[in-house]
Amino acid sequence: MSPKNEKSAAPPVPEPLRVPVADSHTHLDMQEGTVEEALAKAASVGVTTLIQVGCDLKGSQWAADTAAQHPNVWATVALHPNEAPRIVHGDPDGWSRQGARTPGGDKALQDALDRIAALAALPQVRGVGETGLDYFRTGPEGVEAQQYSFRRHIDIAKGVGKALVIHDREAHADVLRILDEEGAPDTVVFHCYSGDAAMARICADKGYYMSFAGNVTYKSAQDLRDAVAVAPLELLLVETDAPFLTPVPYRGRPNAPYLIPVTLRAMAAAKQLPEDELASAIGANTARAFGY
Repeated sequence: MSPKNEKSAAPPVPEPLRVPVADSHTHLDMQEGTVEEALAKAASVGVTTLIQVGCDLKGSQWAADTAAQHPNVWATVALHPNEAPRIVHGDPDGWSRQGARTPGGDKALQDALDRIAALAALPQVRGVGETGLDYFRTGPEGVEAQQYSFRRHIDIAKGVGKALVIHDREAHADVLRILDEEGAPDTVVFHCYSGDAAMARICADKGYYMSFAGNVTYKSAQDLRDAVAVAPLELLLVETDAPFLTPVPYRGRPNAPYLIPVTLRAMAAAKQLPEDELASAIGANTARAFGY
């Protein structure tokens, strides 16, 4: 196999887990192959439940439909933080330059949020997300739209009594502030946790779940491993965010739920816990967080 083909090839199947777990955050609609193939491959290594996450209206509807068709798939629905600026003006950085509309007064955004609220009420939908703030991809002109959308998603999650799934990229202080200002739902999950140990202690004090992805294995990610070490066992989750964030040694190749064991084993090492003990806790935590 040429180096180019190897980089695009699916990584090998890891040694199965002895204790089954869930992938708390994946995007099957962005992965190669069928849902059935992904479920079978994941189950073969002990990943028996998947949380399919919506990022826009189309993806959220797909997540809800897919969860309705597969008993081991549950859905979350939302507008990704970068969606609100795009909906308002079709420009991730430019919604406020025109100055004529505010996010709260934009009909297209309101209609989209109303559709998310309707999907969130469905029984197979177990969370509202991924929502939050992303200051990496969206510039300062989009901040107000993002924050408005985030506040609405918090309200939706509280209204339906389901988990709020947070996307937080380079926005830790504002995410925590807005959760405090709005009053956080009973269940909050920080997807692809990206803070340090100090933030993990804040999340722990508030009872927020912290879900770790394949980037916890990266050489540069000591802050994430430190966060795993201090996070309470009962608040830890594991995810792929597939097809993104493939763990080492397969970084750069396509990610999928069957690679969860690689990330979980890295977390167990950081936590200095036996693999089975961590897997047992994570399995119970995910079921509790998403109410299945």
